[in-house]
Amino acid sequence: MASTSSAPVAHNALPPPSTVSAARSSRIAPHSHIKGLGLSAEGYATGDAAGFIEQNNAREACGVIVDLIKSRKFSGRALLLVGAPGTGKTALALAIAQELGSKVPFCPMVGSEVYSTEVKKTEVLAEVFRRAIGLRIKETKEVYEGEVTELTPTESENPLSGYGKTISHVIVGLKTVKGTKQLRLDPSIYESILKEKIVVGDVIYVEANTGAVKRVGRSDAYAASYDLESETYVPLPKGDVHKRKELVQDVTLGDLDAANARPQGGQDIMSVMGSLVRSGRTEVTEKLRKEVNKVVKGYVDQGVAEVVPGVVFIDEVHMLDVECFTYLNALLESQMAPTVIFATNRGNSIIRGTDISSPHGIPVDLLDRCLIVKTDTQSPAAAAKVMQMRANIEGIRLNNDVLAHLAGKAETGENTLRYSLQLLTPAAILANLAGRQTVDVQDIQEMSELFLNAKTSAAQMEQWGDKL
Repeated sequence: MASTSSAPVAHNALPPPSTVSAARSSRIAPHSHIKGLGLSAEGYATGDAAGFIEQNNAREACGVIVDLIKSRKFSGRALLLVGAPGTGKTALALAIAQELGSKVPFCPMVGSEVYSTEVKKTEVLAEVFRRAIGLRIKETKEVYEGEVTELTPTESENPLSGYGKTISHVIVGLKTVKGTKQLRLDPSIYESILKEKIVVGDVIYVEANTGAVKRVGRSDAYAASYDLESETYVPLPKGDVHKRKELVQDVTLGDLDAANARPQGGQDIMSVMGSLVRSGRTEVTEKLRKEVNKVVKGYVDQGVAEVVPGVVFIDEVHMLDVECFTYLNALLESQMAPTVIFATNRGNSIIRGTDISSPHGIPVDLLDRCLIVKTDTQSPAAAAKVMQMRANIEGIRLNNDVLAHLAGKAETGENTLRYSLQLLTPAAILANLAGRQTVDVQDIQEMSELFLNAKTSAAQMEQWGDKL
């Protein structure tokens, strides 16, 4: 096919003027396309669905895990995902969390994160586990709720000096299905509004008694075709702006630990619960955690709160050492333990801190607690589908021969799927500099020369080393 190529474009050249209206560019997460496991009601993988391409066996196995978790029959166990790099292990862990519910905490980490000169390894693991245990608290309060239609701070002369101005009050307009209302709020509330990063079009509520401000989400009138930043869109609230409302606040045990270690004061649920535990602490200790657990248990027994176990995802679990593995065994046996998912791309490996070789670099006693699911290497056709899907999400138009070119590189083993995906956006920038709307093979080839794959860079370094 004839290419509409032009003269080579300098990489520091300015892009041609855009006819598209200037809009805020959105950050695109690597797994923003994953929306679940894509299973039927019977638990079978329904082809390419929910952002997944192939991986039917792994998805169906993870569906069984989800059923075990929902039926509370997965306690004391863990899931181990094994497979080559780029085969979807992180995507499966994220999909499991989404299948469990949007409010379920998902705490990913890498095994090497535990190694620090400031914090003990076991302390890092304990903090991650606490952040993955949610607490859903229900309260009935008098609030002002609606979509923000106006946000105007009013300045006045600073009474403490003759210089400068200060915020005297802030005018906030709120809209519901039933009507609108304009509020004149204290300047301290304006600080909370700035902290929550609230703008016009957000749906918020303001507690009448305490002045606490909470951002619920973005009004669905502003929803775009792609939710690139995992933004939460909510409908316009019903009823009056001023109302009594049952509020559901989602926090984690990690939040409560931090709030009690560094008490701030206030009337919100975090501060109230903090007042029940001894104040003045400067660090999170095991004793403090036990006191927080005791308070949480009291709230649960009263029916005020509900514990929501989340998901801890530890990638490259083979990077942990024997001390961490021993501690993980104890954490899995605790009463309030989240769902634990490990991932690794290693076969038989030495357990760090020992000279013992074990499958996946994990001690046998911990392996016995794991259900192991393997991810398959992507076929060239599947790799092409993944690249096309990511291109669609990122708004990149590809010529027909681009996917065939990249799939051929994947089939020969020259390029990995991740490397090919990383070439798409730089190639799109190059095409834009040349005044083209679509990415051609020549753009991919030029980016391949600028950004080397692992095999090429290693081979070139070996040649350089032989000359020394």
